Amino acid sequence: MFLVDDCEVIDLEVLHQDRGSLTALENQSSIPFSVKRVYYLYDVPYGADRGGHAHYKLQQYVMAASGSFTFVLDDGKNKREIFLNSPQKALHIRPGIWREMKDFSSGSICLVLASELYDESDYIRDYNNFLRSRNG
Repeated sequence: MFLVDDCEVIDLEVLHQDRGSLTALENQSSIPFSVKRVYYLYDVPYGADRGGHAHYKLQQYVMAASGSFTFVLDDGKNKREIFLNSPQKALHIRPGIWREMKDFSSGSICLVLASELYDESDYIRDYNNFLRSRNG
């Protein structure tokens, strides 16, 4: 089982040019898994929270494509807050980690690259069930 310390912020390679900057991500190269799903969150109202779940097998790369927000990661024993505010960084969230998102800035866009297609049976949406899954 992964711990919150196994979730790391990755510096993404950026090509800077006079015309702007570009970051490219490739399966099994700059991302350690094959991306099967891409989605993004935006227009999150002031004060709203997102997340509030864990996954059995899905892992994610999460980026602040615009603006900023905070992830609260929880492995059942330890919690860790990670502030994302740059499209040049990605948070790699491992399977089995509870995640909550908060403090979205105005106009923020949260871009998520996921290792699996959407599968409701992969979600753990109840925190007590999450703790049971972690503690056997």
